Amino acid sequence: MKTEKATFAAGCFWGVEDAFRKVKGVVDAKVGYTGGKTKNPTYEMVCTDATGHAEAVDVEYDPSKVSYDELLDVFWSIHDPTQLNRQGPDVGTQYRSTIFYHNEKQKRAAIASKEKLEKSGKYKKPIMTQMVPVSDFYKAEEYHQKYFEKKGTLRHVFGI
Repeated sequence: MKTEKATFAAGCFWGVEDAFRKVKGVVDAKVGYTGGKTKNPTYEMVCTDATGHAEAVDVEYDPSKVSYDELLDVFWSIHDPTQLNRQGPDVGTQYRSTIFYHNEKQKRAAIASKEKLEKSGKYKKPIMTQMVPVSDFYKAEEYHQKYFEKKGTLRHVFGI
């Protein structure tokens, strides 16, 4: 099986990872940090909002079972792309909405999907999602991987 990679940031990486893990054709998803300047950052470092990294999810998928366009649809559906440097109660550049493209084909698809969403009229505010080439991805600490599988849902984790 030949797999491909896609990398997305859409707020706290726990929920983003969980959403992509449920997609048929996704082989693996890892949470981590990318898009910043600090090498080998820790969660504590990223939380300072000084590393430049976003909490992100590196998705490995089988393109014969799920397309990149379908992954983009998931990305847009799981967060509010009109929020700048935040998602819900999580605030800071580490929670920004970003598509980290791996090649020109992904870049073109990401731009087209954003334009389609803008034209749809779904959002009254502008879409703030960044589109940048992928950079070094630093896998987050093991306790963050598959967090919801280990700890439960947001309802369980936060008592909501």
